[in-house]
Amino acid sequence: MQEPDTGGRVAAAISNAMVGLIADTTGRGPTKARTTIGRDHVLVMLHNTLTKGERRLAQGGFGEDVLHVRHRFQEVMRPKAMAVIEELVGRRVVAFMSDNHLDPDVAAEVFVLEAPVDGGATQLEEAETSG
Repeated sequence: MQEPDTGGRVAAAISNAMVGLIADTTGRGPTKARTTIGRDHVLVMLHNTLTKGERRLAQGGFGEDVLHVRHRFQEVMRPKAMAVIEELVGRRVVAFMSDNHLDPDVAAEVFVLEAPVDGGATQLEEAETSG
């Protein structure tokens, strides 16, 4: 099991992996990501996530359609996203929640972690990446 480090390397690796996974899934990755690793969760906040086409659709009044498609993308990437977190954090993901917001263009990926084997608390770790 990997322990979080105080330098934020695991959080930065998660941010980079999630940006890459979203880019592979949707054709474009977010321009900014911030990952926070807590005692029982990993939170990845993403900014500027939508494609040019999705932004145009939202501006044209089709925001619900954009959110529906984004939800489908999230379902498709669920297994890979969970595997990334499990590998980098060293703990099993027991729940995954994901959502997008159109204005501002932000998204949140929340991974709920299985309790640590030793029952102890883990350190808070945070890192931000910009692309």
